[in-house]
Amino acid sequence: MDIHKEIDTRGLNCPLPILKAKKALADLASGQLLKVVSTDVGSVRDFQAFAKQTGNELVEQTSEGADEAKEFIHVLRRR
Repeated sequence: MDIHKEIDTRGLNCPLPILKAKKALADLASGQLLKVVSTDVGSVRDFQAFAKQTGNELVEQTSEGADEAKEFIHVLRRR
């Protein structure tokens, strides 16, 4: 997967990961990919809703690590 931009939102809670992703997507061309790394468990649901509302494609959602160190990775394609 060819990621064009990556942002780190670790330690930030809703709605900050979404707001930072929205700003980063504005800097990308249509079809480019944004990777967002978050520690907010609610970000999984938030990014699903964000993609539906904005028309950006949620390409992938994964998680890494265990419990307190868990990270959620979201990959969005700019519409």
